[in-house]
Amino acid sequence: MDNENNYRKSDSVFSRKVRAGKRRTYFFDVRQTKGNDYYLTLTESTRRFNGDGYDRHKIFLYKEDFNRFMTNLEEAVNYIKTDLMPDYDYDEFTRRHEEWEENQSKLENGEVLESTEVNSEEISNTQGNPSDEEDMSW
Repeated sequence: MDNENNYRKSDSVFSRKVRAGKRRTYFFDVRQTKGNDYYLTLTESTRRFNGDGYDRHKIFLYKEDFNRFMTNLEEAVNYIKTDLMPDYDYDEFTRRHEEWEENQSKLENGEVLESTEVNSEEISNTQGNPSDEEDMSW
């Protein structure tokens, strides 16, 4: 019974992964407590420079803090975007990631990339190697 409770305690009921470059990935996991309550874990996983595993940092966010957390996160991000770095192109990495995903899909489907598209080696160098996913699983 203890093992079942431990498994249930850490079981994710919803999960999203955000790749953030070659070495960093964020995980958003909704987890359920024994009392059928829910909380969010935010995990940053960073590949170590020596290639020997990952460093992970977690934040546990509980329902009573959701609104204040989101309000302050939005305020902090907007302050950076509007006051500190208003000329920065915040969509640049989103476009690059969408391009990478599109090219990965084409490669997986056996399609040949056009000469103007990024080749798989360049994709791996800018976004991380897809085979690294196995190393990041919990």
